[in-house]
Amino acid sequence: MERTRVLTTNLYIKYMIDQVAAAFEQKDYKTASKLIKQLLQESPSDPWVKLYVGKLQEVSGKNQDAEKIYRRLLRDETNSKIVAQARQGLQRLREFEEEERKRSISQAMANDNANEPGVLILEPINNELKTQAAPKFARIMQLDPYSARLLLPSRGWRLYRTGAIGELKFYGEQLQQVEIPCFWTTLAAIQKIQIFQVNYFQSSSSQVTVVCHNQNNQLGSITFAWHEIKARVFGLLPIFEEVVDRNARGKLERKTQTQDYAHFCDLHIPNRGCILRLFDGGYEFQKGIEITPSNTQNTVCINWNNLSKWLDQQIPQVKVWSDFTPFAETAIDQKEMLSHIQPHILLFRREASYWDSAFQLYSGLVYLKVKSYEL
Repeated sequence: MERTRVLTTNLYIKYMIDQVAAAFEQKDYKTASKLIKQLLQESPSDPWVKLYVGKLQEVSGKNQDAEKIYRRLLRDETNSKIVAQARQGLQRLREFEEEERKRSISQAMANDNANEPGVLILEPINNELKTQAAPKFARIMQLDPYSARLLLPSRGWRLYRTGAIGELKFYGEQLQQVEIPCFWTTLAAIQKIQIFQVNYFQSSSSQVTVVCHNQNNQLGSITFAWHEIKARVFGLLPIFEEVVDRNARGKLERKTQTQDYAHFCDLHIPNRGCILRLFDGGYEFQKGIEITPSNTQNTVCINWNNLSKWLDQQIPQVKVWSDFTPFAETAIDQKEMLSHIQPHILLFRREASYWDSAFQLYSGLVYLKVKSYEL
């Protein structure tokens, strides 16, 4: 008796599933939905029922829910027909997502200035949150979760992508929607910032005056209030020299090695649209305000440290940005992009270095980021 009842139930379930399949074939999703509700009451654990629940979610536009069901079926089921249909479902979802991506990017690229070159920057994310963020990042950027987790920075910024600003904005907005911190900008916005090379601080009281050169190498001065400075950016730029060394076979060969570092400090004044740039090899320590006693024979390093301490006393409330080196390591291979950035670095070099443009990029990004806070 019990066996007869079970057989009758199984036949009924199979009949109902056939009816659902027919409804899907005819795209009668309203009927399919009613039948699936009945099946969920009768046999919720039946893999065919689960498959059609996934298909119903798919046609209802609930793609993430459908994907979860399909992936669970692939993991748990051995029936070849169910596995094949689950794979087909995932493929449809991928194709739909790709079409949506292309359509959205196409719309984004239709906007004015969308083709301007730009950069997309990932901001640091807490290690504890990476586990949740990595799959979302992977999905948006079409990566595997392991690679996605490695790319999400824990400390400092990462230059993640370069290209047309319209496309970068599209991806940036997608990332921000899932709470992955990032921002984007055009290279043109960075190039608009005026850079003044500081020779020395001439005076300092309620107003500060610096003697400096502008981008056309014209000598002049700028007077401002300390409170106008909104950021300080420190960076070490490598100084390269050719040396002769022996290779593994004992033969002499020429190599380019880092012999020293130049110290740079940028003071940002967003309300004037400019950056005041100081560096240890260009600051005239014996002129202007006496930062280092004139009767001492200090090294450049000691003088620079004294200048840094003096700035600490004048603007203790201003945030110091000093993660240039790890940022540069993510940017230095983007030679095509960096070649379009005028570095405004007055270091004597035998040949140009992309490190100089990377510092201009980093400082410019800080400038634009801080300026956005002020708006």
